[in-house]
Amino acid sequence: MRVPNSVVLPVGTHVDCCREGEVEEKRSNIMSKIAAMLAERKKNLAHFINNLEDSEEPEFYVDQWERLKEMESHMLTILDLVAVNCTDHHDIKRLEATILEHVKNEELFPEVVRVLPPVYRQVEAAIVDIAQSEEMAGHGMMDLQYLLSKLSQREYLASLDRELLQDILRYLHRIGLIVWYEEIKHLESTVFLQPTFLITMFKLLVRYRLVQQLESIS
Repeated sequence: MRVPNSVVLPVGTHVDCCREGEVEEKRSNIMSKIAAMLAERKKNLAHFINNLEDSEEPEFYVDQWERLKEMESHMLTILDLVAVNCTDHHDIKRLEATILEHVKNEELFPEVVRVLPPVYRQVEAAIVDIAQSEEMAGHGMMDLQYLLSKLSQREYLASLDRELLQDILRYLHRIGLIVWYEEIKHLESTVFLQPTFLITMFKLLVRYRLVQQLESIS
Protein backbone atom coordinates (compact mmCIF):
# COMPACT_ATOMS: atom_id res chain seq x y z
CA MET A 1 0.00 0.00 0.00
CA ARG A 2 2.99 2.30 0.43
CA VAL A 3 4.50 1.50 -2.96
CA PRO A 4 3.27 3.54 -5.95
CA ASN A 5 1.19 1.58 -8.46
CA SER A 6 1.57 -1.77 -6.74
CA VAL A 7 0.12 -4.90 -8.32
CA VAL A 8 -1.00 -7.66 -5.95
CA LEU A 9 -1.92 -11.21 -6.90
CA PRO A 10 -3.76 -12.93 -4.01
CA VAL A 11 -3.04 -16.66 -3.83
CA GLY A 12 -5.24 -19.04 -1.86
CA THR A 13 -3.58 -22.30 -0.84
CA HIS A 14 -4.86 -25.55 0.73
CA VAL A 15 -7.52 -26.08 -1.94
CA ASP A 16 -7.17 -29.79 -1.15
CA CYS A 17 -8.59 -29.07 2.32
CA CYS A 18 -11.80 -27.53 0.91
CA ARG A 19 -15.07 -29.23 0.10
CA GLU A 20 -16.55 -29.13 -3.40
CA GLY A 21 -17.97 -25.70 -4.13
CA GLU A 22 -16.25 -24.17 -1.10
CA VAL A 23 -13.32 -22.77 -3.11
CA GLU A 24 -15.44 -20.32 -5.11
CA GLU A 25 -17.28 -19.27 -1.95
CA LYS A 26 -13.99 -18.54 -0.17
CA ARG A 27 -12.54 -16.79 -3.23
CA SER A 28 -15.53 -14.45 -3.38
CA ASN A 29 -15.35 -13.82 0.36
CA ILE A 30 -11.63 -12.98 0.26
CA MET A 31 -11.98 -10.61 -2.71
CA SER A 32 -14.90 -8.86 -0.95
CA LYS A 33 -12.79 -8.40 2.19
CA ILE A 34 -9.91 -6.98 0.13
CA ALA A 35 -12.29 -4.51 -1.56
CA ALA A 36 -13.68 -3.49 1.83
CA MET A 37 -10.16 -3.06 3.23
CA LEU A 38 -9.15 -0.78 0.34
CA ALA A 39 -12.35 1.26 0.72
CA GLU A 40 -11.70 1.61 4.46
CA ARG A 41 -8.11 2.70 3.79
CA LYS A 42 -9.29 5.36 1.33
CA LYS A 43 -11.89 6.58 3.81
CA ASN A 44 -9.37 6.76 6.68
CA LEU A 45 -6.81 8.65 4.61
CA ALA A 46 -9.44 11.20 3.54
CA HIS A 47 -10.48 11.58 7.18
CA PHE A 48 -6.89 12.18 8.38
CA ILE A 49 -6.25 14.67 5.56
CA ASN A 50 -9.44 16.59 6.36
CA ASN A 51 -8.50 16.71 10.05
CA LEU A 52 -5.13 18.24 9.23
CA GLU A 53 -6.64 20.74 6.82
CA ASP A 54 -9.28 21.77 9.39
CA SER A 55 -6.82 22.13 12.28
CA GLU A 56 -6.24 25.56 13.78
CA GLU A 57 -2.62 25.69 12.62
CA PRO A 58 -2.42 23.51 9.46
CA GLU A 59 0.99 24.92 8.53
CA PHE A 60 2.51 22.88 11.37
CA TYR A 61 1.30 19.66 9.76
CA VAL A 62 2.48 20.20 6.19
CA ASP A 63 4.89 17.22 6.28
CA GLN A 64 2.20 14.85 7.57
CA TRP A 65 -0.31 16.22 5.04
CA GLU A 66 2.13 15.67 2.16
CA ARG A 67 2.84 12.08 3.26
CA LEU A 68 -0.87 11.31 3.50
CA LYS A 69 -1.59 12.88 0.11
CA GLU A 70 1.22 10.82 -1.39
CA MET A 71 -0.23 7.63 0.09
CA GLU A 72 -3.68 8.63 -1.16
CA SER A 73 -2.32 8.90 -4.72
CA HIS A 74 -0.80 5.40 -4.65
CA MET A 75 -2.91 3.16 -6.84
CA LEU A 76 -3.19 -0.47 -5.78
CA THR A 77 -4.22 -3.01 -8.43
CA ILE A 78 -5.67 -6.24 -7.04
CA LEU A 79 -5.78 -9.14 -9.50
CA ASP A 80 -8.21 -12.06 -9.30
CA LEU A 81 -7.31 -14.57 -6.62
CA VAL A 82 -5.66 -17.78 -7.78
CA ALA A 83 -6.62 -20.88 -5.78
CA VAL A 84 -4.02 -23.66 -5.71
CA ASN A 85 -3.43 -27.07 -4.25
CA CYS A 86 0.24 -26.89 -3.25
CA THR A 87 0.52 -30.70 -3.36
CA ASP A 88 -0.43 -30.72 -7.05
CA HIS A 89 2.45 -30.01 -9.45
CA HIS A 90 0.02 -28.95 -12.19
CA ASP A 91 -1.49 -26.29 -9.90
CA ILE A 92 1.97 -24.88 -9.17
CA LYS A 93 2.74 -24.72 -12.89
CA ARG A 94 -0.63 -23.04 -13.48
CA LEU A 95 0.21 -20.42 -10.83
CA GLU A 96 3.62 -19.86 -12.44
CA ALA A 97 1.97 -19.40 -15.86
CA THR A 98 -0.55 -16.95 -14.38
CA ILE A 99 2.20 -14.86 -12.75
CA LEU A 100 4.21 -14.76 -15.99
CA GLU A 101 1.12 -13.77 -17.95
CA HIS A 102 0.48 -10.83 -15.61
CA VAL A 103 4.13 -9.77 -15.49
CA LYS A 104 4.26 -9.57 -19.29
CA ASN A 105 1.18 -7.34 -19.33
CA GLU A 106 2.56 -3.90 -20.23
CA GLU A 107 -0.64 -2.22 -18.99
CA LEU A 108 0.10 -3.55 -15.49
CA PHE A 109 3.88 -3.14 -15.74
CA PRO A 110 4.76 -0.39 -18.26
CA GLU A 111 8.48 -0.83 -17.57
CA VAL A 112 8.47 -4.59 -18.03
CA VAL A 113 10.54 -4.38 -21.23
CA ARG A 114 14.16 -4.11 -20.12
CA VAL A 115 17.16 -5.24 -22.13
CA LEU A 116 19.76 -6.85 -19.88
CA PRO A 117 23.46 -6.77 -20.75
CA PRO A 118 24.67 -10.14 -22.17
CA VAL A 119 26.87 -10.70 -19.12
CA TYR A 120 23.74 -11.05 -16.94
CA ARG A 121 22.58 -14.04 -18.99
CA GLN A 122 26.09 -15.47 -19.09
CA VAL A 123 26.45 -15.32 -15.29
CA GLU A 124 22.92 -16.71 -14.84
CA ALA A 125 23.70 -19.68 -17.10
CA ALA A 126 27.04 -20.26 -15.36
CA ILE A 127 25.43 -20.20 -11.89
CA VAL A 128 22.79 -22.72 -13.01
CA ASP A 129 25.61 -24.90 -14.33
CA ILE A 130 27.50 -24.66 -11.01
CA ALA A 131 24.36 -25.35 -8.96
CA GLN A 132 23.65 -28.50 -10.97
CA SER A 133 27.22 -29.80 -10.94
CA GLU A 134 28.15 -32.89 -8.92
CA GLU A 135 30.61 -30.91 -6.79
CA MET A 136 27.80 -28.67 -5.47
CA ALA A 137 26.77 -29.55 -1.91
CA GLY A 138 23.13 -30.42 -1.31
CA HIS A 139 22.51 -27.26 0.71
CA GLY A 140 23.60 -25.12 -2.24
CA MET A 141 25.42 -22.57 -0.06
CA MET A 142 28.52 -20.90 -1.49
CA ASP A 143 30.83 -18.15 -0.33
CA LEU A 144 30.45 -15.02 -2.45
CA GLN A 145 34.18 -14.64 -3.09
CA TYR A 146 34.50 -18.34 -3.95
CA LEU A 147 31.57 -18.03 -6.37
CA LEU A 148 33.33 -15.08 -8.03
CA SER A 149 36.51 -17.13 -8.43
CA LYS A 150 34.55 -20.06 -9.92
CA LEU A 151 32.83 -17.79 -12.42
CA SER A 152 36.06 -15.99 -13.29
CA GLN A 153 37.61 -19.31 -14.32
CA ARG A 154 35.35 -19.25 -17.38
CA GLU A 155 37.08 -17.48 -20.21
CA TYR A 156 34.11 -15.32 -21.16
CA LEU A 157 33.73 -14.15 -17.52
CA ALA A 158 37.42 -13.57 -16.75
CA SER A 159 36.87 -9.81 -16.36
CA LEU A 160 33.93 -10.20 -13.97
CA ASP A 161 34.52 -8.16 -10.80
CA ARG A 162 32.84 -8.32 -7.40
CA GLU A 163 30.77 -5.14 -7.85
CA LEU A 164 29.24 -6.32 -11.13
CA LEU A 165 28.61 -9.78 -9.69
CA GLN A 166 26.74 -8.23 -6.77
CA ASP A 167 24.54 -6.27 -9.19
CA ILE A 168 23.78 -9.46 -11.09
CA LEU A 169 23.09 -11.38 -7.86
CA ARG A 170 20.54 -8.72 -6.84
CA TYR A 171 18.78 -9.30 -10.16
CA LEU A 172 18.92 -13.10 -9.79
CA HIS A 173 17.63 -12.78 -6.23
CA ARG A 174 14.67 -10.68 -7.43
CA ILE A 175 13.70 -13.25 -10.07
CA GLY A 176 14.06 -16.09 -7.55
CA LEU A 177 16.92 -18.02 -9.15
CA ILE A 178 19.16 -17.63 -6.10
CA VAL A 179 18.79 -16.19 -2.60
CA TRP A 180 21.26 -13.63 -1.30
CA TYR A 181 20.58 -11.85 2.00
CA GLU A 182 23.01 -8.99 1.46
CA GLU A 183 21.23 -6.83 4.06
CA ILE A 184 21.96 -9.38 6.85
CA LYS A 185 25.51 -8.92 8.09
CA HIS A 186 26.13 -12.58 8.97
CA LEU A 187 24.80 -13.78 5.59
CA GLU A 188 26.06 -11.08 3.22
CA SER A 189 28.99 -13.23 2.09
CA THR A 190 26.84 -16.35 1.51
CA VAL A 191 24.88 -17.08 -1.66
CA PHE A 192 22.19 -19.77 -1.69
CA LEU A 193 22.29 -21.35 -5.14
CA GLN A 194 19.54 -23.82 -4.21
CA PRO A 195 16.58 -21.81 -2.84
CA THR A 196 14.58 -25.05 -2.51
CA PHE A 197 16.92 -26.10 0.31
CA LEU A 198 15.87 -23.01 2.28
CA ILE A 199 12.21 -23.84 1.68
CA THR A 200 12.76 -27.38 2.97
CA MET A 201 14.60 -26.05 6.03
CA PHE A 202 11.92 -23.45 6.79
CA LYS A 203 9.22 -26.15 6.53
CA LEU A 204 10.89 -27.86 9.48
CA LEU A 205 10.72 -24.64 11.51
CA VAL A 206 7.47 -23.04 10.32
CA ARG A 207 4.75 -25.66 10.26
CA TYR A 208 0.98 -25.68 9.87
CA ARG A 209 -0.75 -26.02 13.27
CA LEU A 210 2.67 -25.93 14.99
CA VAL A 211 1.26 -24.36 18.16
CA GLN A 212 -1.40 -27.07 18.46
CA GLN A 213 1.22 -29.77 17.87
CA LEU A 214 3.44 -28.35 20.60
CA GLU A 215 0.55 -27.98 23.02
CA SER A 216 -0.41 -31.64 22.49
CA ILE A 217 2.96 -32.75 23.89
CA SER A 218 2.66 -33.63 27.57
